[in-house]
This record gives sequence, C-alpha cells and structure tokens, in this order.
Amino acid sequence: MSRYPAPELADLPDDIRAKVLEVQTKAGFVPNVFLSLARRPAEWRAFFAYHDALMLKEDSGLSKGDREMIVTTTSAANNCLYCVVAHGAILRIYEKKPLVADQVAVNYRKADITPRQRAMLDFAMKVCQHSDEIAEADFAALHAHGFNDEDAWDIAAITAFFGLSNRMASFSSMMPNPEFYLMGRVPKQK
Repeated sequence: MSRYPAPELADLPDDIRAKVLEVQTKAGFVPNVFLSLARRPAEWRAFFAYHDALMLKEDSGLSKGDREMIVTTTSAANNCLYCVVAHGAILRIYEKKPLVADQVAVNYRKADITPRQRAMLDFAMKVCQHSDEIAEADFAALHAHGFNDEDAWDIAAITAFFGLSNRMASFSSMMPNPEFYLMGRVPKQK
C-alpha cells in the first residue's frame, strides 16, 4: 500500500477510527489514503479538516464534479498515481461520464468538457504550474464563464491543497485501491 506501514484500524484514535469506518460503510472499502496518513493523527485531522472544507463546501460556484475534475487534472500534471486514479473514479461518478477522467488526466484541452470547465482547468493548471504568473487576465477569463473571485479562490485552494496531497502520496509510494479502477466505468453491482 505504501512505503510507510499503515496503522491497524483497531489502533487508531476513536475519532479517526469512526471517520474511517464511516467512509468504509459509504464506499464499501477503506481508501488507502485514510490509513496511510493516520500514522500521524494530528496531521490526519488537519489534512482531512482542510480537505472537507474545500471538497464538501456547499456555498460555491463549483460542483462536486468540477472539484474532482480540478483534482484529477492537476494531479496528472503532478504525476500522482494515487490521486489521478482515486479522484478520477469519483469524477466519473459525479459527472456520469465514464471517459472524462482519462481524458482530463491525459489532455484536458481535448476532453469532452464544457468551455466553462476548460476555463476552470486553464486557471487550475496555471495555479499548479505557474502560480507566480497569475494576472488580472486570468481572472477575467474565469469571469467570462460565470465564475467569480470566490470561485477562483476555491479553484486555487483545491489545486494547492492537492499539490500537497500529490507530493505526500507520491513520495510515500501510496498505491490506489484496486476498487477505484472500475468505479464509474461499469454499472454498480446491486
């Protein structure tokens, strides 16, 4: 699963174990990131608090699919196997498009996405690769597609947070769970 051994579920602090079990109930398995990062409980809590603040935010111009599209695209630019596979699976489910994750991971400019999503990903990729070059024209391009400055903040924050996540997953050799590979590609078994 990773270069660093994950703790046993039974050995986790109660609050972390409860969250992991909640995720397991919902997903049907425990995503490796939950156990891999649990080796350092204080960091786990901080990581998932910020993750949830960004990815579960209700009052935003970004859909859940948009958020996962940002993660998948920028994680591919950062060569993060874990995040491309895991978040690509979630993206396929939210967008109900079995091909979209592969398309945006390889070349979002050629993907079957809307012009609005393309503008969002243009901004995310600039934040990912050249944040020091962000200028007023980049915000204007977002505004032309109905995004506001708070949406731009969300795009940048998701990109930046997953830059951290990508690097932790990659350096530690965190591997995606096998379950992620088929999610959203084939009909769910009933």
